[in-house]
Amino acid sequence: MSHSMTQKTALQRISYFFVTLLQRYLPDPFIFAIVLTLVVFALVMPSTGQGPVQVVEAWAGGFWKLLSFSMQMAMVVVTGHAMASAPAFKRKLAIMAGIAKTPGQAIVLVTVVSAIACWVNWGFGLVVGAIFARELAAKIRGVDYRLLIASAYSGFLFWHAGLSGSIPLAIAGGANIETVTNGAVTAAIPTSETIFSPMNITILLVMLVTIPLLNRLMHPAPQDTIEFDTSELLESNAAESIDKASMTPAERMENSRVLSGLIGLMGYVFVIYYFVQNGFALNLNIVNFTFLFTAILLHGTPKSLLNAVSDGAKNCSGILLQFPFYAGIMGMMTAVGSSGDSLASLISQGFVAISNETTFPLFTFLSAGIVNFFVPSGGGQWAVQAPVMMPAGAELGVDAAKTAMAIAWGDAWTNMIQPFWALPALAIAGLGAKDVMGYCLLALLGSGVIIGLGLMIF
Repeated sequence: MSHSMTQKTALQRISYFFVTLLQRYLPDPFIFAIVLTLVVFALVMPSTGQGPVQVVEAWAGGFWKLLSFSMQMAMVVVTGHAMASAPAFKRKLAIMAGIAKTPGQAIVLVTVVSAIACWVNWGFGLVVGAIFARELAAKIRGVDYRLLIASAYSGFLFWHAGLSGSIPLAIAGGANIETVTNGAVTAAIPTSETIFSPMNITILLVMLVTIPLLNRLMHPAPQDTIEFDTSELLESNAAESIDKASMTPAERMENSRVLSGLIGLMGYVFVIYYFVQNGFALNLNIVNFTFLFTAILLHGTPKSLLNAVSDGAKNCSGILLQFPFYAGIMGMMTAVGSSGDSLASLISQGFVAISNETTFPLFTFLSAGIVNFFVPSGGGQWAVQAPVMMPAGAELGVDAAKTAMAIAWGDAWTNMIQPFWALPALAIAGLGAKDVMGYCLLALLGSGVIIGLGLMIF
């Protein structure tokens, strides 16, 4: 058939080049974490005046600092998977997926859904985006599965400018803000000046139009498209049928709808109470709690839930192994040497030195993007950069809210090529980082131009 070798557009050729390149040369994210560890180790010594033993101490001292966060992220994957594998939830997703009829529509739909979900809450968005992408892949023929997952992950660009953004929420809370910003900010900055500022809303809206469109235009030509293997879904859908008459008392309890119903109801009483008391204030704990008790109710029996959870737990290996290494990297990045500086603060100071009032927000954004490679945590990023960037911004006459949002956007931006955050989405998708990073690299370039211009113009 002649249409099997379709003429490629320029963007298809560029994305095909990057996808092929990274597929060949990007190792497993664990290797990436090891290489980053060694690079930071080598850079910290000469730049901060610390000896090798001091740096190793800082590394080991930081190693277990993300333990509770690692557990939360593992729970995001497990509870999200358990909820998504319930037949009732799958039916609802299938109805939503039915909105898209073509590969292009599927790409746009998953990007928009994921972007909005991440804007509401990043943990929720990461899981929902990946689950929805799987459902679309199973329904729509001819759509590239790698690009679908990359598109779902590209929604993560929106998180730090949204309702769960740790930097805008930290400065709105006002707790020890003077200490963190080295005295540059003395009062809380409301979200009306950060998340809901005209600058932020404009950047968000422009990206909500351009990023789905960019992803759509990257869709490979038919001959390069790799589809989802639907046999995986069929296997996970095959439920065990047990004859109730031959059940032991223990098996009856394991298959009891009453037990699941009672504990599920108890959980949901708290979920409703929480939202009545706190409004729509989401954090990882309430997201995981809601996912878990939704899964309990949807699965109907403890046995069905246990099967789904043990299935989801297989996907946590990357998180369990790699997050401690990143905590160690953060320990080295923030360790202060005899010079009185840490490597993270030196990177920030380097950008301050070449800034003026107009370029400062842009350079703040770029420095945050670089620091995010080594400190891939919004709260960690703020702790490292606020003491340097906030006083510098104040000195140059740049609005404090704008400086804070430039850090926030930089933190979200380079997540497109930092596999740390992609791990939960990739675990759900059953793909490797090298499968999606080629597409994510182009999303990084496109979004970088939009965010950079937004920060300069406003």
